[in-house]
Amino acid sequence: MGLTAVAGAAAAAMIAVAGVELLTPHPHGSGTTSSVDLAGNAVQLDGPPPPAAASATPSGHGRFVVPSVGLDVPLGALDVADGVIEPPGSTSAYWVRNLGVEPSAASRGTVFVAMHSLRGGGVGPGNALIDVADGRARIAAGATITVDDVTYRVTRTETVRKGDIATDATVWADTPDRLVVVTCLQRPDGRPSVDNVVIEATRV
Repeated sequence: MGLTAVAGAAAAAMIAVAGVELLTPHPHGSGTTSSVDLAGNAVQLDGPPPPAAASATPSGHGRFVVPSVGLDVPLGALDVADGVIEPPGSTSAYWVRNLGVEPSAASRGTVFVAMHSLRGGGVGPGNALIDVADGRARIAAGATITVDDVTYRVTRTETVRKGDIATDATVWADTPDRLVVVTCLQRPDGRPSVDNVVIEATRV
């Protein structure tokens, strides 16, 4: 089965969860600390380990760079596992291997990237892309995003309810020269995220 077919089959069951499972714990909180955030703070899992963690790599695929918001982090890779996109770490962006195309093949389809944003004072890559107070994306149309040396220009952003994103055909369309970045939109009151921010861009 080709990548386009995989993307179409997986989209119907997919849940983009990037960011909802993680938070920065209190200094003496209980639970298992599994990683750190971009500020070096310990990050604690809310729930079980991500199903894709065993096959994910936190780096090795270049960088994910958004100059307008000061974001420059490693680009890792993961697979959709059990119908879920769940980055295992809080310091990298992750290219989704079994959807769309790889960054080096950008001219043939959509590159999908997911990353965590964190609540409770945590700083994940996705926090740079969201405006929590205003409930929207912080990155603006026209901004550039570089994924493994391939540069895109943002064309639109939207907020999608987590319960709706799995069946949103617009999000998961596999279109040449297109980038889709997904992260959680955190809430000002610190409660678990209920929305995803979706950023779409076109290759320059």
